[in-house]
Amino acid sequence: MPQLGTGIMPSGAAGTEVQYVTRRAFVPKMIVQIYNCSPFVAAAIANAQPASGGVSSVTVPVQGASFVNSQWTDYSGTFNQPSVQQGIQNAEYNLKALVVPIPFQGMEYAVQKDHAIIPLIEARMNDATNNACDAIGTALYNNTGNNQQLIGLPGAIDDSTNLATYGGISRTSNAFWKSKVYNAGATNPTRALVMQYISGTFKNCGELPSFGLMGVGTWQTLANDFLGQEVFNVSPGSAFDSESNGPRSAFRALMVAGVPIYCDPYCPEGILYLVNSNYVAMYIHENAAFTFSGFQSTIPNYQIGYLGIVLALMELVCVKPKANTRVSNFTYVTL
Repeated sequence: MPQLGTGIMPSGAAGTEVQYVTRRAFVPKMIVQIYNCSPFVAAAIANAQPASGGVSSVTVPVQGASFVNSQWTDYSGTFNQPSVQQGIQNAEYNLKALVVPIPFQGMEYAVQKDHAIIPLIEARMNDATNNACDAIGTALYNNTGNNQQLIGLPGAIDDSTNLATYGGISRTSNAFWKSKVYNAGATNPTRALVMQYISGTFKNCGELPSFGLMGVGTWQTLANDFLGQEVFNVSPGSAFDSESNGPRSAFRALMVAGVPIYCDPYCPEGILYLVNSNYVAMYIHENAAFTFSGFQSTIPNYQIGYLGIVLALMELVCVKPKANTRVSNFTYVTL
């Protein structure tokens, strides 16, 4: 609605008359207000592994028991007869289908042709990407029970609290399929405490995590433990005001024991995920990697217009849960 009676615009009848005969001075840009960027979603999609068809499109053999047993011997070199032992199970994952329908009404083209400030079809196409990434980010940090959606980090990195069976393997009867899950006890995340959980991950599997993920307020609380230790050194004959960018302070990633800790706006507050990227990856179907169908006529449904879809078949796959850790119940800053 026109803002009459403010700035240089008159009010009352004069203002009404002016708006009848004057074009609006549109800025030919549409500023998106409703989405966030997610570093984990961006990294997962950018480094996705290809998948194809078949039942259980991603099937990974995993070893959960020993095939052989070591024996100590003496000078004679004798040993007990070995037996054949079974140690392999299949971790099986089905791809999940994300569909983004994009409508295009027939009369919309006639109205906007040569008169569009923002072509609605372009806005919808742009929104399809943003909306899909938002749906993926939400599922990756929240979903455990809806089998039509991505099984997210709460199910992939778990000890059976959220998901007793993952990838078709029971966590109740297979201890090797459990992640380390800690309760921080309503304490602030500090460098020492986060390093303790990194050490716990290493003790559990003999490998360091690749990176950590926190909610923004939780990450800020951890950052506060760093900021108080900052020291600024000034070279002789210079000063901070002589530097074009000023003194550097704070960090984009918090490095603890060689593990970078990142913040993600989709990550629930109070939680830390320590992720090993050697065993956690997004799998996307090679023929349905955010594929656009093209527009099809809706005339068979007695409507003038077109409909297209963006289709992605994908799943987040963790093939070694014990190499990953989840810590909950950290305190955090309210932002």
